[in-house]
Amino acid sequence: MAIMKIKQIREMKLEDLDKKLSELRLELLKEMGNVKMGRPIKNPGKIKELRRAIARLLTIKQERMKEGKK
Repeated sequence: MAIMKIKQIREMKLEDLDKKLSELRLELLKEMGNVKMGRPIKNPGKIKELRRAIARLLTIKQERMKEGKK
């Protein structure tokens, strides 16, 4: 999972944002499930990175929704 930059996210279409958002949420659920089951984590920073990427996507999506209403 590469770090998603804001510039890359802003270039995405709304449908792509929704698709990427669902992919990241699923990946986060898998990682959190592994943690709760006590499995060793290969990359401990991945969960934090996933959460930030999801927050970035939601922020950009919200901005676009606001623009659409104006």
